[in-house]
Amino acid sequence: MHNSTFGDSSPAVRAVAWLSGILVLSACASTPPAPTESLVAARSAISNAEKSEAGRYAAPEVGEARDKLAAANTAVTQKDMTGAQRLADESRIEADLASAKTAQVKADSVNAQLQHDNDSLVDELQRKSGSQP
Repeated sequence: MHNSTFGDSSPAVRAVAWLSGILVLSACASTPPAPTESLVAARSAISNAEKSEAGRYAAPEVGEARDKLAAANTAVTQKDMTGAQRLADESRIEADLASAKTAQVKADSVNAQLQHDNDSLVDELQRKSGSQP
């Protein structure tokens, strides 16, 4: 009695098993697909940041997002899809941060203007009523 895995198998079965093993190993070694969705998301986030004037209020973050997107595209051409994925995700995050900082600066500006307007109204009301603060 043979306890060998392929000892009692026909040559055809052994060939199929061998070929299957080679295919599994080559599939593991193949390059993953390009991170197209992440690259598109990064481009979109940068575009949205630019539309919100992030270049004015969060220029370093927008610049970093652009640099990381360019590096992601370079990684794709060099077949480094894992690196490209990481860089595209980082680019999108930087662009989102730029948008958030821009929104914060704008909200702070609106808040300051509203506070100023409120103070002016209070002053005007006190002058008209004759009272002093």
